[in-house]
Amino acid sequence: MDTQWRDKKLYPALGIFTILSLLYLNFNDNLNFSFPKIFLRQPKMGFVGVNKTQFVIKNEDPKNQSLTFQELYINGWNSYWLMEESVWESSRYRVSEMLRRGAEMGLSVCRTWAFSDGGGPNDLQLLPGVFNERVFKGLDYVIVEARKHNIRLILSLVNNLNAYGGTAQYVRWAQEAGTNVSSSGDAFFTNPTVKAYYKSFVKAVVTRKNSISGVKYSEEPAIFAWELINEPRCESSSSAAALQAWITEMAGFVKSLDQKHLVTVGLEGFYGVEKTGSFGVNPGKWAASLGVDFIENSAIDNIDFTSVHAYPHSWIQGINPDAKVDFLSHWVDSHISEAEKILKKPVLFTEVGFPSSTQKEGLHDRNIYLKIVYDKIYESAKKKKAGAGALVWQLLVEGMERYGDKFSFIAWKHPSTYKLIVEQSCRLLYIFSRRLA
Repeated sequence: MDTQWRDKKLYPALGIFTILSLLYLNFNDNLNFSFPKIFLRQPKMGFVGVNKTQFVIKNEDPKNQSLTFQELYINGWNSYWLMEESVWESSRYRVSEMLRRGAEMGLSVCRTWAFSDGGGPNDLQLLPGVFNERVFKGLDYVIVEARKHNIRLILSLVNNLNAYGGTAQYVRWAQEAGTNVSSSGDAFFTNPTVKAYYKSFVKAVVTRKNSISGVKYSEEPAIFAWELINEPRCESSSSAAALQAWITEMAGFVKSLDQKHLVTVGLEGFYGVEKTGSFGVNPGKWAASLGVDFIENSAIDNIDFTSVHAYPHSWIQGINPDAKVDFLSHWVDSHISEAEKILKKPVLFTEVGFPSSTQKEGLHDRNIYLKIVYDKIYESAKKKKAGAGALVWQLLVEGMERYGDKFSFIAWKHPSTYKLIVEQSCRLLYIFSRRLA
């Protein structure tokens, strides 16, 4: 060994490195330099795309410079609270537990909120264009943990409801800034200032670089899709054209920032009276007066797939269980058929929620309704049709009960429902495995 080189080169270098390390550890807040950040290495995943009425995973082979497509039928769930619980180190383990448990059930997609608008200490957006970095790092953690467990995320970008700020918060911000804007919720879809606020938020999220992994959100395969808004509704049916224009504008804006991810609206699936003949499938006449239309809203070019919700127990009051079963059956059939024949896009039932408080013939109420949805998705998948999957509303883990409602549950505490969910995962996986054989 060349001891002279060691004495002249190596030891001084090690000494300098040691001194710098001690300075960094003890005085890093006051130093003007920093060491290069070493980002986390993550499992490989392919991006999700659309091939006609099917979802596909796009797998790239850099060596052969080839691209293969793998069919994807989805069994998934909602846990809207993941970002909020990832803000604090003390509660992050519950997020990891939820994603781990979901993966154990064979679930592949989780839908969650990527918004929290207001001025509270745990809000993501404090003011228009002003963000809470601590909360953003919570979202970073959610995405990293999802990829770790091979889960993909549908990230919703704003709430039409008042929870977590919602569209009403955007309107209030504009009013507080002196903008002449109506207090109507429909102003969110029309006022230029409010729309600019929303675009600013979307750009901040979509173009963000993950502080843990170093991967830009726009380059992150663990993100399944961007959802423009959760459950859009207009206060007046006369605002239908404004909502249609807003969806067109915002879907195009997201695509201008990110060409790798899918975009969906976030619809409940209601039909408009004048536009289509399917309004009779609605849960009531009230649904046609909300300014939304499943066919028209979903047909926009930059909308890659359409979404539907299903809440017969909330939407239909005062009728017997058999009528609710009949409604749900027609509701699912109608949307799968129109997605296949008219829209020619996949349809994902992104919220299906049923209570478990009552029983019928020894079966939990939730299982009866959930099985209807699952069976119809399975039959559609077998035929390579547009019924692409369903996401149950919503799953919790122990300690997260405060996020619950009458449709929320801890799956492993309901063995029969747990079994039903796992069986659906297995059935969809079996279809895919047979086609590979």
